[in-house]
Amino acid sequence: MKEAAVKRILVIEDDVHIAEGLRLNLSIKGHDVRVALDGPSGLREWRAWRPDLIVLDIMLPGIDGLSILRNIRLEDERLPILILSAKSEPEYRVKGLAYGVDDYLSKPFILDEFLLRVERLLTRAAWAGEGDLVRGGIAAPEAAYAFGGNTIDFEKFTARCRMGEVSLTEQEVKLLKLFIVNRGRLLSRRELLEIGWGYTGETPTRTVDNFIVRFRKYFEDDPHQPKFFRSVRSVGYVFDHDA
Repeated sequence: MKEAAVKRILVIEDDVHIAEGLRLNLSIKGHDVRVALDGPSGLREWRAWRPDLIVLDIMLPGIDGLSILRNIRLEDERLPILILSAKSEPEYRVKGLAYGVDDYLSKPFILDEFLLRVERLLTRAAWAGEGDLVRGGIAAPEAAYAFGGNTIDFEKFTARCRMGEVSLTEQEVKLLKLFIVNRGRLLSRRELLEIGWGYTGETPTRTVDNFIVRFRKYFEDDPHQPKFFRSVRSVGYVFDHDA
């Protein structure tokens, strides 16, 4: 019988005892497990290690779990993510599902149930990989996106706009995806920093403002009177596709 491939599982959990317990039990099941004890290190591990599944707490130091979830979903729609949290209220479950989580388990939990849910998610991901299925949750933009005479090519990292064809940086593409997924919705500077960059609250808000200046230069007919990337004074920005 063919032996199952070892799966990489990242546990992002700030309770050391819970994190080590999960690491031990998942390792016994034959998985390769890493632990991150706060939000920023969890994002770094995800980017560097590219796990096959993430177990994610909501209340984390630095960056909360829901912001991590939204950050990951901008780049990866298929990675299985299981929220394991003491936040059992319906509003957190609804937010988790809306942001693209695959499963949600409340603390305290039964270990055997947790392990079964992990195996189910890994199996489902394997089937989806073989059949090239599309997972649920927030839909990321297609390979190309058009608005107001502008076209963004997310695969080539380019845009056709009033300036002609421009090359986009990786961070510009990520931020544009965030605006498009949330079109018509006000995004605060804090949200943009946490989801778009994975930064903590100490990061200057001018970081976001500088990118908005670039987008207006690229995509607005009159950057001084923007229609698409509108600011809400002292709060943040709204991307208005239909302006």
